[in-house]
Amino acid sequence: MKRKVGYEWRLRAVMAQHKMFTATELVPLLHERGIDLSASQVHRLVSGTPERLSLQVLAAFCDILGCTPAELITTSAQNAGVRKTATDDLPAPPTGGRFRPRPARILPDE
Repeated sequence: MKRKVGYEWRLRAVMAQHKMFTATELVPLLHERGIDLSASQVHRLVSGTPERLSLQVLAAFCDILGCTPAELITTSAQNAGVRKTATDDLPAPPTGGRFRPRPARILPDE
């Protein structure tokens, strides 16, 4: 069975717990740890959910906020639903070739 996995990026919530409310507050703190990101890059990390993230940046966030990666990223997994196709509802075609479709007859209106 297929599983659907997902994650939630919680950087903004963890920042709020530490009384940090703007992304620009993180820029000099990241710079102190050797991470040179522009204010707009940091803003995208704070306001959105990144698809890719350097482990160095993740480690810097954890050091700045005094948290673990598990507090910044919560994961979920669930069974993916099996999609039914239209052919699943149809009976199996007869075998042997005895059954052939007949042409339709069109009757005149009376």
